[in-house]
Amino acid sequence: MRRKLVVGNWKMHGRLSTNTVLLDKVIAGVRELQRADYAVCVPYPYLSQVQSKLQATNIAWGAQNLNQFEEGAFTGAVSPGMLTDFGCRYVIIGHSERRGLFHESNEIASAKFDAALKAGLTPIFCVGETLAEREAGVTEQVVGKQLDAVLDCAGPKGLAKAVVAYEPVWAIGTGKTASPEQAQAVHAFIRQRVAQQDSQVAQALCILYGGSVKAGNSAELFAMPDIDGGLIGGAALVADDFVAICRAAQ
Repeated sequence: MRRKLVVGNWKMHGRLSTNTVLLDKVIAGVRELQRADYAVCVPYPYLSQVQSKLQATNIAWGAQNLNQFEEGAFTGAVSPGMLTDFGCRYVIIGHSERRGLFHESNEIASAKFDAALKAGLTPIFCVGETLAEREAGVTEQVVGKQLDAVLDCAGPKGLAKAVVAYEPVWAIGTGKTASPEQAQAVHAFIRQRVAQQDSQVAQALCILYGGSVKAGNSAELFAMPDIDGGLIGGAALVADDFVAICRAAQ
């Protein structure tokens, strides 16, 4: 059976003082929850803080993006090696906000995915469709193309060292959530797509759901056979809510 994973994506939120309060509550809340895995992906300036706070806990940490190059004249960029210097285990790749707001293509996302693997990081590779694409009935074509970019770059063996997160863009920060059945259908499609190249990798692949996951709907979502946990946005900033979602993963 695949082990559940819950990852908090803080996005561009946080201050040193409020981070301490949040982390202390989350650490205490999940300390006894040993049947699933937990992580937070935080803004770059707070990596040192979370490393210090979390290194002796059952919560891993990571970043929300990286540059595909290890070093060079890339002002403002952060390399894979810089993340490993801070003990990161995970890095989010291809989030819809990076794709939409910062114009990152499938090719850029797949290059970052490959760079993360080479650095020993676990990519959390995001895929998902917009509302217009869902209404047009092209969800599988869009998600399949995003997934194929990684399969073409790193192959199924690359996905064996990664996590995939399905995040319907229309359900991120909108309060709308795909029904458990809608989410399950896309998760099953992702697993089947990978199985076309490697059935063993597909069976073991951890696929998270993201898109307004809350304490009140997490258990129902996580009960679906192909949903292996969640990539949590807003609820990850509220300790009680995030702990409740982690508890649902038990």
